[in-house]
Amino acid sequence: MEVSAHPTQIAVVGAGPGGLTCARVLQRHGIDVTVYDLDASVDARPQGGSLDMHADSGQIALAAAGLLDAFHALARPEGQQMRILGRDAGVLLDLVPDQGDDGAPEIDRGQLRGLLLDSLVPGTVRWGHSVSRLEPLGGGVHRVHFADDTFAEHALVVGADGAWSRVRALLGGAVPGYSGVTFVEAHLDDADRRHPGAAALTGQGLMMALHNNRGLIAQRNSGGHIRVYIALRAARDWHEAAGVELADTGRVREVLLAEFTSWSPSLRTLITDNDGPYINRPIHALPVPHTWPHAPGLTLLGDAAHLMSPFSGMGANLAMLDGADLARAVAAQAGAPNPDGPSTGVPSTGVLGGGDLEADRLDAAVRAYESVMLPRSVEAATDAAEAIAAAIAPDAPAGILIHLASRR
Repeated sequence: MEVSAHPTQIAVVGAGPGGLTCARVLQRHGIDVTVYDLDASVDARPQGGSLDMHADSGQIALAAAGLLDAFHALARPEGQQMRILGRDAGVLLDLVPDQGDDGAPEIDRGQLRGLLLDSLVPGTVRWGHSVSRLEPLGGGVHRVHFADDTFAEHALVVGADGAWSRVRALLGGAVPGYSGVTFVEAHLDDADRRHPGAAALTGQGLMMALHNNRGLIAQRNSGGHIRVYIALRAARDWHEAAGVELADTGRVREVLLAEFTSWSPSLRTLITDNDGPYINRPIHALPVPHTWPHAPGLTLLGDAAHLMSPFSGMGANLAMLDGADLARAVAAQAGAPNPDGPSTGVPSTGVLGGGDLEADRLDAAVRAYESVMLPRSVEAATDAAEAIAAAIAPDAPAGILIHLASRR
C-alpha cells in the first residue's frame, strides 16, 4: 500500500456542487484543500438536469465563491417558470417570472460544475480516487483508503460524497430509504423543432402534470433539451415485478403507457417520444431528522448529510451553502483573510499549507458549521418529504397546489 501524493490538512470527498464550493471558498481564503472523486475524469459521466439557484442559499454560496457574476452570465432567468397541469393537459397554475426576477434562475448542472472546477487551483481534484474506507488514527486524523490501494491522511475529512456516502458510515451510518416514488427518466432533444408539442407544454421552465399517484414532469434545459421524469408511486422493483428488462426500451414504454391510459394524448407524448433509453431512478431520502454525534476530524455536507426528495428544489442549493459555510468557519478559525469581492485567481499556497490549524480550532470550526447546517437541513428535508407526499398522491394535484401556495 502506497501513500497518496500531495496530502493536505483538509480533504473533501466528492466533486459535486457542494464539495467544489467548499474547496473554492477555502482556496479564496488561502487555505489548501484536496478533493477526491471516484470518476475517472471530469467528463466521465453526464451531470444531470437543470438547477435553480436560490437567492437565499445557492446564490449566497456563489457570492462567497466569487462566482456570482459568472453564474448570472450563464443562468436562464426564464427557467423559473413553473406550470401545474391536470391529466387532461389543462393548466391549473402557471407562474411566470417577472422581468429582472433573479430569485431562482436556472443553470445546467454541467455548466455549474464546470464553473466551479475552472475556478480551482489546477490539480485540486484528484480524479479516479474511489474511497474504500476511512481509518481513524486518533486526534481527529483519518487515513483515507482508496480502491487502488493508496491512502492519504487528513486532519479533516468532509463527506460530500452523496447519497451512499462512505464518510457517513463513521457518523452513525444512517442509510437512505426508498421514498415509495420512482422516476423513469426520458430525454427530448432539439425539442422546439423535433417535439414542438412537448416544448409548448413544458414552457421555459418546469412543468408537472399530476394525477392519482402518477406524474409527468418536464424540465427545460439549455440547448433546446427537455428532460422528462415519469413519476410513479410503486415498489422499488416495479420493473422486475412486471417482468421488464430496463434495457428493453420498447417494453418499458409499453408498461409506462399502461400507467397513463386515461391521460391526454399530448401528455403521453412525453413517454412515447423519448430520444434514447429510459433511466430508472428510485427516489431515496435520509430519515428526517438526520443528525449525528459530533466526531473530531469528520463532517458531512449536501446529500451525504441530508439527502431529500427533489421536490424540495433545495438539494444543490443547500449543498453549496453547506460548503461555503464550512469553508468560512474554517477560515475564521484560521484567521485567514476575507476576500474583498470576486477574485480573479486563487493562491497556490495557503494559510494551512505551511502551518496547519490546531486540532481544537479545526474542531471548533466544524462544530460552528454543524450548529447551523443541521437544523437548516432538518427544516428543508421536512418540507421535501411533505412535497413529494403531496405531489405523487391519490388526490394530486390538489395537495401540491396547496403546498406551493403555503410557500408563497
